[in-house]
Amino acid sequence: MKWRCAAALLILVIAPGFASAAGSDTDVADRTKLGEFVPSSEPFPAPSVTLTDTAGSEVGLSDFRGKLVVLNLWATWCEPCLREMPSLERLQTRFGDRIAVLAVSEDRGGAKIVTPFIAKLGLESVKIYLDPKSELGHAFDVRGLPTSFLIDHDGNVLGRVEGGADWDSAKMLAVVEPFVSGGGVVKASSR
Repeated sequence: MKWRCAAALLILVIAPGFASAAGSDTDVADRTKLGEFVPSSEPFPAPSVTLTDTAGSEVGLSDFRGKLVVLNLWATWCEPCLREMPSLERLQTRFGDRIAVLAVSEDRGGAKIVTPFIAKLGLESVKIYLDPKSELGHAFDVRGLPTSFLIDHDGNVLGRVEGGADWDSAKMLAVVEPFVSGGGVVKASSR
């Protein structure tokens, strides 16, 4: 009887390790720290979506092909989103027209809520869009805010960052810079 109890206990201790070792890419993303770039197991086409700016003009995500895109989903009520925004502004300023940083607000109040907030934060370079019905969030299977996607020059999703990131830190620049010129290799920011 003692041996059976010991064997059962041993299985309970060892089994979770085997389950995680055999896990999928989703399991890896679940164990990744917030704010870290997680590459896609294989780049895949970004969903065909339309973005609406604060003035009501629409543009397709595909209209940004030819540039590296950082697509950031955020909200005015999200504290990590607010801490992240200045670094997105600095990233856009650093690379100019070689990159498109698209900040898409998931606020239900739309431009009425977002416009004064953008002015208060002093964001001038980042392109601001609205998604009050979270259609973009659903299309990209977003689990929480902020979530950002790195999309290559051909419109393929290279990976994602869940949680706030310091986009102009050395670690994140090491991920972004190689793709600005089109010669990057996808790798995680934590490695």
